[in-house]
Amino acid sequence: KIFGPGILTARLFAAACMFGACALLGLLARRISGRNTIGIIVGGFALLTPWLFEVGRLVLETFFYPMAVVLLLWSVFRASRKQVWNLLDTSAIGLSLTLLTYSYTIGRLLGPLLAGGLIVFAVNRRRMVSVLKVWVIFGLSLVPLIVYIVQNPALTSRFYLLSYIKPESTYVEIAANFIRRFFEDINPLTMLLAGDINPRHHLPDAYGSFYISIFVLAIGGIAAVIARHRRDSWWWYVIFGMFASVVPGSLTVDSFHTLRMIAYPVFLMVLTIPSLTWLLEGRQDGEVGTDHAVSRTGQTKNGAISWQMPKSGLLAVLLVFGTVEAAYFHWNYNREGGKRGYVFDAAYKPLYDQAVSQPLRPIYLVDGYWGPAYIHSFWYATLEGREIEEFIHLPYGKRPPAGGVAISTEQTCTNCEMIRRNGDYLLYRTR
Repeated sequence: KIFGPGILTARLFAAACMFGACALLGLLARRISGRNTIGIIVGGFALLTPWLFEVGRLVLETFFYPMAVVLLLWSVFRASRKQVWNLLDTSAIGLSLTLLTYSYTIGRLLGPLLAGGLIVFAVNRRRMVSVLKVWVIFGLSLVPLIVYIVQNPALTSRFYLLSYIKPESTYVEIAANFIRRFFEDINPLTMLLAGDINPRHHLPDAYGSFYISIFVLAIGGIAAVIARHRRDSWWWYVIFGMFASVVPGSLTVDSFHTLRMIAYPVFLMVLTIPSLTWLLEGRQDGEVGTDHAVSRTGQTKNGAISWQMPKSGLLAVLLVFGTVEAAYFHWNYNREGGKRGYVFDAAYKPLYDQAVSQPLRPIYLVDGYWGPAYIHSFWYATLEGREIEEFIHLPYGKRPPAGGVAISTEQTCTNCEMIRRNGDYLLYRTR
């Protein structure tokens, strides 16, 4: 309503949402740890991480999902530090789960999973009642979704196209496929060395979607939870969320799908906080590399061996290595990222321009072997202020009338006069 439709507007909005999510994640890290240094490290590397950075440059509904995840973590952490959850606490968690469920299709599964994981906070009767209140609020918010699914059973058809789960699948087959796919998706070698093979989601030959240094800190964070925070329900919820965030992608046939696992890097970033806290332990905030703190053993620098210097050295190595990883990825992204027009349907616009430059109307939009692309014509027409009625989107398999001009995703056309072929798209006139 304010700026009108525009490519730059849409891309800026996507990037701003991801920037906001990463900044809010840094603030959450500061809130959890009580240290500005940790907030800066977590927020800074979240902004630079390929997984989050690249999704923030795609104008797909996925760009908002990390924000929804961070808002949920904020609300859960805030409540977890209280003995009694008031109405504001339960409502914040319930509404965050609602946002998580509705903002992207994977939320239909991940939202209920993360809601179920709240059971880790039910350590006494009072907390159990609070968790039940969250479930009631969240359950009520699902009523529109349930009604819509009942009225539109075809909503599940896309899932059957993307998944190995079919109506005829047995439970044994589903379980075997799920276990295999789950371990494919959490394979660190894929994530750290290759990333998503789809060039739309991840720049080829730029190593993985997540930095090795940050992953080491996340693994260290899990170890720290087990060693030092095993009675803290909050950290067990974060670990549960990390594994739960892999489940939606593991139910589909695509291995390590960046978009369907978009919540995973958020949980990994949060899990760096315990290890960063341990590495910085005993230091004044921002004193990495100095040596005037008492070691964890209580021994000072008057002769006893201190853990502080090795810890500071390890942290320095990881941060320097992470900076090198980030510099390498972003150098490649700025150099090669703009050469992927073929995966963003860049070949469509020249055919559209040629079609609208000729006087014949309407222009027919034909779906073929390469799938539906008609929306591009509607989008460009909207940007140019054209009437959508200048275009007719034909049902699948239907041919334009004789003499009609068509933009098509067919492999070839029969009984037609080819005007232009560009990439996967055809512009022709029927005979």
